[in-house]
Amino acid sequence: MDISFVIPCYSSEKTIEIVVDEIYQLMSKHKKNSYEIILVNDCSPDSVYEVICNLSYADSHIKCIDFAKNFGQHSALMAGYRAARGDVVISVDDDGQIPVEQTFDLLNKLEDGHDVAYASFENNTRGMFRGFGTKVNDVMANILLQKPKELQLTSFFAMKRFICDEIVKYDSPYPYIPGLVLRSTRKICNVSMPLRNRLYGKSGYSLKKLLSLWLNGFTAFSVKPLRMATVLGFICAAIGFMVGFYTIIHKLIYPMTPAGYSSLMAVLLFVSGIIMIILGLIGEYIGRIYICLNNSPQYVIRQTVNFDDEK
Repeated sequence: MDISFVIPCYSSEKTIEIVVDEIYQLMSKHKKNSYEIILVNDCSPDSVYEVICNLSYADSHIKCIDFAKNFGQHSALMAGYRAARGDVVISVDDDGQIPVEQTFDLLNKLEDGHDVAYASFENNTRGMFRGFGTKVNDVMANILLQKPKELQLTSFFAMKRFICDEIVKYDSPYPYIPGLVLRSTRKICNVSMPLRNRLYGKSGYSLKKLLSLWLNGFTAFSVKPLRMATVLGFICAAIGFMVGFYTIIHKLIYPMTPAGYSSLMAVLLFVSGIIMIILGLIGEYIGRIYICLNNSPQYVIRQTVNFDDEK
C-alpha cells in the first residue's frame, strides 16, 4: 500500500521534526508499505520552512511545498492532497498532539469497507477556547452538512484515493475539508484514541480564524442559512402583525391608552436588526460569488522541494 502523509506547517519549527520522526518509526514497523510525507509551509512566521527543507534534502520520502502567503490550514491541505500520490491519504497536525503510532488503526477501518476514517479523541487537551470552537463547528456540521451526530470530525483522518481525487476537484478560494468529505461519501467512521498535550506554543487558530472557518462552513456547502433567514423573516412579520392587531384592538377597547413610543422603538430596532442580518448574509454569498468569478487563487506556491517534475 502506498501511503501519503499530508502535514500543514505553521509555527511548528520545534515540533515538526518530532512528528516526522514518529512517522519514520511507524513506517519502519510496516516496511511492506511505501510512503511519502508532504509538508506544506503555510507562510509560517518562524523558521519552519528551513527545517522542513533540510528534512526534505536529507530524505527523498519528504516533499516540501512553500506558500507565497498565508492561505490557511484547509488550503494547505488541498495543496498537499493535489501533490499526494498514495493509495491512501492521511492528514496529520504538526503540533505533536496527534498519536501518529495509531495510523494503522485508521487504515484497518478503510480495509473494512469505509471510505474515510477519523480519529475521535477520548480527552480534549486543547483548552477551553479551542474546545468551544470545536463544539460550534460540530453543531454547525450537524445542522448544515447533515453530519451524523455521533461522528466526530478531527484533523487526523485517513481517506481512500478516490475521495482525495474528488476533493481536489474543488477549486474555490474557500475550501472546507469536512464539507468536501461529507459531500463525497457517507461511509465514514471514527476510531477512538487519546490526544496528547501540546509540546510547544499554542494553537494557531485565533478567534478571527475560527470565525472565518465557521463562515466557510456556513456559506460554501449549504443554502440553509438563506432558508433560515427567510423563515426568520416570516416569523418577524408574523410577530409584527400580531403586535399591530393587538394594539388596534387594545386602542378600540381603551381609547384613552397613550401611544407607546418605547415599544414602537423596540419593535423598529428589532426588525431593523433582523433585516440587516439577512442583508449581510445575502451580501456574504454574493461577495463570495464575486471573488470566485474573479478567479481568486486557493493558494499560491512559491516553490517546492523533492518533487519528481522539478528540473
